Amino acid sequence: MRTVRYHEHGGPAVLRVEEAERPDPGPGEVLIRAEAIGVNYAEVQRRQGKPIGGPIRLPAAPAGDVAGVVEAVGDGVTSLAVGDRVVAPVRSGAYAEYAVARASMAFPIPENVDAAQATALPSPGETAYHVVVTVGRLQPGETVLINAASGGIGHLAVQIARARGAGRIIGAVGSPAKLDFARSVGADVAVCYGFDDWTQEVAAATGDKGVDLVLETVGNEVLRQSIELTARFGRIVCYGGASGEQPPPISPWDLVDMKSLQGFNLYALHQDRPEATEAGRKELLRYLATGQVTPAVYARLSLEDAAKAHELMESRAHTGRVVLVP
Repeated sequence: MRTVRYHEHGGPAVLRVEEAERPDPGPGEVLIRAEAIGVNYAEVQRRQGKPIGGPIRLPAAPAGDVAGVVEAVGDGVTSLAVGDRVVAPVRSGAYAEYAVARASMAFPIPENVDAAQATALPSPGETAYHVVVTVGRLQPGETVLINAASGGIGHLAVQIARARGAGRIIGAVGSPAKLDFARSVGADVAVCYGFDDWTQEVAAATGDKGVDLVLETVGNEVLRQSIELTARFGRIVCYGGASGEQPPPISPWDLVDMKSLQGFNLYALHQDRPEATEAGRKELLRYLATGQVTPAVYARLSLEDAAKAHELMESRAHTGRVVLVP
């Protein structure tokens, strides 16, 4: 089978398509014949040599979200059968024609969702759901600021916030070209944090009261500014640092006005709060089935174009999901 690996850190060109033996599922695992593979920004950072989520051993095979058909099941798997259409996160070897995943982590793919859209369910969809609901505790009528609102996670968070009854959704994006997309997925107000006056726009949109919830994944100065924009008793949830820059120093005094700052890690939630994971999956599937959440697919590329997929992610030009199609 064809698979993508890299033997050294560097630019997108280090990604190579190679031949490999088809893997076999172990106990509690399933083998998926891939129809589409979702590309996550964390893999761009790992390819660059940044130890996101832990040390990187070379040669490395990127992780991703794989949608397709169950080809084989390992010992002890009773929840899935050969022929089922599923999507699941794959920790290594995702960019391939076949991939092995934990059966317990697999989503059934709704009939009205194609494979490329389905890749948004595991990593992006679950992250978006839990930063809005589980950690963010968004209440009906509250104002929410979603940074990187046009990205693979952000555009889903906008739609989930709308489904949860947010009063006003402010979508912040990295370039003016993405403003219309943020509005198209449900943002009431769209601003560009590349502009110096973006904080004034957010303040004006809230009547200078501040936002009740901030979903932050940019880092650098945007994080500090987002804390300043948060209302009394507001919450800031940090779930990434796409800028790649060190965050500014934050003092407890920055939060003294009854603000709270919390980090989010999806794998920690999977391991320690399985009941929350299961509830989130059911709700996500309901949102898709009812059309309240529709994943956007920006590009569908071949395995041979894995480097181009990473170039798109690095350029930050994409809106929604970038997908590889074997």
